[in-house]
Amino acid sequence: MDLGIAGRVALVTGGGGAIGQAEARALAEEGVRIVVNDLDPATADTTAEQLRDTGFEATTAAGDVSDAAQVPDIVATAVAAFGTLDILVNNAGAGGEHLGRPVSAIPLKSWEVILQSHLTSTFLCSQAVLPHLGLDGYGRIVNTSSMNFTGGGRPGVANYSAAKAGIVGFTRTFAKEAGPNGITVNAIAPGYVETGLIAGFTDAQRRVVTTQNPLGRFCRPDEVGALVAYLCSRQAEYINGALVCIDGGKRDFYWSPS
Repeated sequence: MDLGIAGRVALVTGGGGAIGQAEARALAEEGVRIVVNDLDPATADTTAEQLRDTGFEATTAAGDVSDAAQVPDIVATAVAAFGTLDILVNNAGAGGEHLGRPVSAIPLKSWEVILQSHLTSTFLCSQAVLPHLGLDGYGRIVNTSSMNFTGGGRPGVANYSAAKAGIVGFTRTFAKEAGPNGITVNAIAPGYVETGLIAGFTDAQRRVVTTQNPLGRFCRPDEVGALVAYLCSRQAEYINGALVCIDGGKRDFYWSPS
């Protein structure tokens, strides 16, 4: 299927990770020119180089998208790279040491880092790209929520669940504001995706996740990329303010005691 977006320009935040890389590649395969953002310049460069090595147009705009002082420069770099900007994929977000504690034990710093890196970054980037999108009646913003919101939250990640819930509320409101200019704003809610994080799961943990999922497996990064590319397509121009789950049908998740 021709998605009708060849020649467009996309800024993909968090483009150095497995999901961001897959989103960037899926768009590039449709002829979209890619600007890769990541907190780590070397990681952003790697993604862009991999795209260029396979014949796609790609460059980088590294920086911290949760920092209000840096975001205007990141967006300006993205616009200058190809002379325009049409698509924003908000994929950036921290995790690791800031997750895995009950509410009673979450340090304020971990609360702030997770909300800033996921929710605030989504707001800052969306606000910064808005003047550039929709100038010819086309614009796409895709935000990243999570199964941790659609399932009503999971113990140990209250800060993450709050950030992902906030992204959905932001998406639905912003969609109403941006829609009259031909800009659609949607969110995706992935379940467990085969990334470096999942690679660290024990066999027992992997069994718990896969046996609870109706499809009996993890999501692949390329499946997330394909969904994002579709939401950016001409065929999806009437999808606006939606939350699209990509979780195999599993809306919630519980670790077994073992």
